Amino acid sequence: MKLGVRGHSSFFVHFFFAALALAAALALGCDRTEWCLVVGCVGLVVTAELFNSAIETLFHGLDAETKDRIHGCLDIAAGAVLAASITAATIGTIVFGNRLLVMLHVWEG
Repeated sequence: MKLGVRGHSSFFVHFFFAALALAAALALGCDRTEWCLVVGCVGLVVTAELFNSAIETLFHGLDAETKDRIHGCLDIAAGAVLAASITAATIGTIVFGNRLLVMLHVWEG
């Protein structure tokens, strides 16, 4: 984990939003299932980012000719992080949106 996080500024953004999501789950009184969804989403995004960092690290150690042949791998790995992040944001919107609507007595959940 330490090697994957060190030197990659995108982890700061992911950890900020992870802390924000966990604080929101605590503040909104999420139930066990909602906690599992939130923690699972955080794990999904961090795992995708670690794989992306591993691929970037391997890529930077290659010679120029090899880099030219497999440059698309970086885009694919970044796309995986984007897909995980969009999935997490969608699930977060559903979980926290439902909690807010219940708290505001707009929805009975």
